[in-house]
Amino acid sequence: METTGASRYHLPMPDAFSPWRIAPYFLVDDVVATANFYRDQLGFQYERFWGEPVPCFCMVWRRGVIIMLSQQFDETTCQPVKGLMRPNGRAASDSGKAGSDAWDAYLWVDDADALYAEFKTKGVKIARDICDQPYGTRDFDVEDCNGYRLCFGSDIGG
Repeated sequence: METTGASRYHLPMPDAFSPWRIAPYFLVDDVVATANFYRDQLGFQYERFWGEPVPCFCMVWRRGVIIMLSQQFDETTCQPVKGLMRPNGRAASDSGKAGSDAWDAYLWVDDADALYAEFKTKGVKIARDICDQPYGTRDFDVEDCNGYRLCFGSDIGG
């Protein structure tokens, strides 16, 4: 696993109908453990980590979706700063407002049922079971190893 250098980094390109993309930027306590969780549990890929002497940044992707993972360090001590993660649901709950089910990212997928079955077999924490929604998608929520909530959904035909 490469952690430094200027190697070529390949990310999936959008199709002709998707000229714009967005990548959520998640602050995490351990970028290596988080990238491995996304790879091993959620089926994402990554090519490398950035940062010296300790990796502090990685981009994971799956089927055109990119998520940026960043571990922050104290500039004076060069030690990792823990506890900066702020998933939307946790932020809402901490403020005393409803919203512990707030997503940090919504990912449109081609087959939510197949992905749901894949995640169930891998033991991924399902935060909300799959169901049809009044807004025209069939979706479900998972919680990653940091408490970030990802909703995966596909359009219901019609």
